[in-house]
Amino acid sequence: MGKQPNLYTFEDVDGLAQTLRAYILQCQQAGLERHNAFKVAVSGGSLPNTLAKALLDRGKGGSDDRVDFAKWEIFFADERAVPLDHEDSNYRLLKDELLDKIPEAMGRPTVHPIDLKYLDDVQEMADQYQEELMRSFAAKDSVKLPIFDLLLLGCGPDGHTCSLFPNHELLRESDAWVAAIEDSPKPPAKRITLSLPVVTHGNKIAFVATGEGKAGILRQIFDTDEGRSLPCGLVNEGGAEKVSWFTDATAVKGVGFPKRGSL
Repeated sequence: MGKQPNLYTFEDVDGLAQTLRAYILQCQQAGLERHNAFKVAVSGGSLPNTLAKALLDRGKGGSDDRVDFAKWEIFFADERAVPLDHEDSNYRLLKDELLDKIPEAMGRPTVHPIDLKYLDDVQEMADQYQEELMRSFAAKDSVKLPIFDLLLLGCGPDGHTCSLFPNHELLRESDAWVAAIEDSPKPPAKRITLSLPVVTHGNKIAFVATGEGKAGILRQIFDTDEGRSLPCGLVNEGGAEKVSWFTDATAVKGVGFPKRGSL
């Protein structure tokens, strides 16, 4: 058996947020050492709220416990083809939960939202977002895949992540960095998403999954053969030890896979 993902579990979301902060800061430090920037992809759902808990805390004040948002470049792991102020927008969710709450002293991140000119043409929107990635990560013909310092992802009750859904043809997309989806089983139907190879190519990949509603799907992902073919299972497989799950006790109830309580 190859190397496996890390499954961290904590009594509650506060404990999780504390360790998630330490993990993100390690990734930030590695990114700054690599290219003096921290390139992150972020999903929606309950993740931005947990990120706010983890990152807006003042911390211990030491240089290794400082979130340097001015060096952050934030991309969206997936986005819905809706205006930026729409309630379904992942940008709006991140803005409301985290970006608008960042104190000035912590710096301002560079954020890459979708181009609203292409709301009616999701394929063009995906192509334009891929070009946005190319501007940051070098031209597509000079690097096969962009390498994010960290991808921060969620896990849906069906095992989807980003806008990669179970049994969907997009799971086989191997060329595009950003793909369009017009038939998302979860509304809204039109979205763009990072492709699976881009997700698994990241330097570090973190899932945040909390609450008892996640217990059934996490048992499937970690403890069954069928779970390995779900999108989250495919990320576990492709990312192996680069993948870390941050969960609370209720989300992993009944999961047999070995769990850890600290980094």
